[in-house]
Amino acid sequence: MDAMKRSRQPDSSPALPEQAALIVAALLMAVAGWVGLWMLITTMLPTAFPRWMFFVFLYLAVTGTVLPFVRYLNARFGRAEDGPPAMGVVLRQSIWVGLFVVACAWLQIPRVLNPVIALILALSLIVIEWFLHMREGGQPES
Repeated sequence: MDAMKRSRQPDSSPALPEQAALIVAALLMAVAGWVGLWMLITTMLPTAFPRWMFFVFLYLAVTGTVLPFVRYLNARFGRAEDGPPAMGVVLRQSIWVGLFVVACAWLQIPRVLNPVIALILALSLIVIEWFLHMREGGQPES
């Protein structure tokens, strides 16, 4: 009976260093992004190069900030038999969020961003992630 219980419980000990490294990476990305944004906004004029740097720092800041939340959501709503979420999946989903925010900021410059375009962009990224999840062998959540 105990052997069956042990065989059903996923071994999460190898994943702990990965998860700790993921949180450290998220912290470094968030700090570098937010500090870079603050320095850029307070010291530079909005010319071509600082504008590109704005998008790079915004991408780092958002991706690093949402990474722990995405990890929590994957751990909370993922299947128990799958074990802790894979580091690559959590990072990829956080990158999608960062890409969404940067794309919305980019579209806001010429004032073409509206709720419909933001929804279409979000849905397209969700569909891409869903297809990637299916390709990895996971079952789609209905």
